[in-house]
Amino acid sequence: MVDNNVLIQFKNITIVRGIKVLIEGASLQLHPSHKVGLTGANGAGKSSLFAMLRGELEADKGDLEIPSSWVVGHVAQETPALSISALQFVLEGDEELSQIEQDLVVAEANAKGERIAELHGRLSEIEGYSAKSRAAGLLDGLGFSQVELENTVSSFSGGWRVRLNLARALMCRSDLLLLDEPTNHLDLEAVFWLENWLKSYQGTLLLISHDREFLDAIVNHITHIEHQTLTLYKGGYSDFERQRSEKLVLQQAMHEKQQRKVAHLHSYIDRFKAKATKAKQAQSRIKALERMELISAAHVDTQFNFSFRAPSSAPEPLMAISDVDVGYADKPILSNVSLTVRPKERIGLLGPNGAGKTTLIKLLAGELKSITGKRILGKDLNIGYFAQHQLEQLRAEESPLQHMQRQDSSATEQELLNYLGGFDFRGDMARSACEKFSGGEKSRLALALLIWTRPSLLLLDEPTNHLDLEMRHALTLALQAFEGGVILISHDRSLLRTTCDQFLLVANGVASIFDGDLDDYATWVAEQRTQAKAAAAIEAPVAEKKNSYAQNKLDRQTRSAARRPLIKESDKLERDIAAWQLEKATCDERLNDTTLYEGDDKTELQALLKLQSALTLSIEEAEERWLVVHEELEALPELNS
Repeated sequence: MVDNNVLIQFKNITIVRGIKVLIEGASLQLHPSHKVGLTGANGAGKSSLFAMLRGELEADKGDLEIPSSWVVGHVAQETPALSISALQFVLEGDEELSQIEQDLVVAEANAKGERIAELHGRLSEIEGYSAKSRAAGLLDGLGFSQVELENTVSSFSGGWRVRLNLARALMCRSDLLLLDEPTNHLDLEAVFWLENWLKSYQGTLLLISHDREFLDAIVNHITHIEHQTLTLYKGGYSDFERQRSEKLVLQQAMHEKQQRKVAHLHSYIDRFKAKATKAKQAQSRIKALERMELISAAHVDTQFNFSFRAPSSAPEPLMAISDVDVGYADKPILSNVSLTVRPKERIGLLGPNGAGKTTLIKLLAGELKSITGKRILGKDLNIGYFAQHQLEQLRAEESPLQHMQRQDSSATEQELLNYLGGFDFRGDMARSACEKFSGGEKSRLALALLIWTRPSLLLLDEPTNHLDLEMRHALTLALQAFEGGVILISHDRSLLRTTCDQFLLVANGVASIFDGDLDDYATWVAEQRTQAKAAAAIEAPVAEKKNSYAQNKLDRQTRSAARRPLIKESDKLERDIAAWQLEKATCDERLNDTTLYEGDDKTELQALLKLQSALTLSIEEAEERWLVVHEELEALPELNS
């Protein structure tokens, strides 16, 4: 672990992009083991700060001091379509481990005994022998099955490659870890796991996230970018909100007090500047006004200001499905599902990734037909369906205004511009083609288009992906006032808690009412993981034995012949290990003799050191081979089976 006195220091940092100043004259200190949430509006400079910490960007002014020995871990933005396995890809996140393994191949090929011993010693120090187990644990936590560990990287979809990149970053034994929106593309189960992993991370963490509960659970400081400045707050995100609120209230009071003083000074100037006898005093007041650092008013209003219009219809119930089986190619993913949705009901869908939450919401939206059962819609029901794939359906060459006009040709241009302004599409941006929009901007446009349709039933599948904290807050407020029904899938626990009044658990092929809150669900997830691991531990030896028996089809005599050489080799290895350990103990004892290091003749010392290195290597190799032999023995059917 790094020295606790070593700091990351930003000294009068200024970052400029084009003609826009992102950060100006910022100074800040971060200490080892700090877990810091980096917040600020989109485009404020968070990603630029990360690029600077990664060494990919230099400040326009000022200095960044970071210990040269520190290893910086971060999540790569792209994943090549590699042919290596997922497990190997993650293992390579530990660059020192990969280098040691390469060096060992070279040293063994050249029979460099001392170098081999040195490398094995370092491998032990960094827990390299358990690296595969750790990598497999990371992949398991992020939702990969045991079978998928050996699948090639190229076989995974984009969202799962993002998870691979995250696992690879966590595998790196970093001193500083930079994570930019790590919960994107994760389901709640993986978010729970990542949250616990980051809590126990020993290095310094800088985290960009728009998930307030995730931030609250992990960070102990918030660095906020606002008005080109960096401000460090102590505590979690909720603490930051409280402190900033208090600061803004005080700032507003100071501003109002100062405005009274400014008005008084202006009044004095206006009254007396024309009088010669008072001209000098008037000029001094003018100079005082020029010197005074005006405190700006506290702009606490968000840039987002929108609400749902009254639904175009309000049938009772909105929708009902009964005894439904739904899936793909006539293979059910969910069976015997019944659900009735009424106005003002807010239902959150919970369940593991791949259990069928999106399948169910597609059924409700009419994008997927049921295999069996009925789907009944209320009269004139207007469904508003939001899913990530709809972002791809936006027309790249069209502006937000053109999208709105195509959707509703009866509305006036000014009416649509006013509406789009509530989603922060103002001025030129409302008329700009959306081909260069960020993911967050496209999500806001898709939501604006959906909300304008006056839906009676909202079906929202991960609506907060790419949305910043301010927009999430605005969406939460709008949903709370919405008069229609809501069915929501989200990994944003704050949105789920503040929006939903009941939950449906989608798991194990069924959808049923979940009698509990999100804390209860976190407990349920932990219990499921424990049960799955226990079941795997019980089933694995049985399956292994059956597979071995099916593959080998050996009779008793053949099995005995197969086991005999392994048992013989095991006995020999045990004898060799015992003899080498005894010889090494004698060697170690001789090396502890201080007289050995006296005098000029180091022949015996060098011989003993070489012997010690060779014995250490022989013991380690023999112990590894002994483990392999016993794994092979366990894989063979017992003689009495």
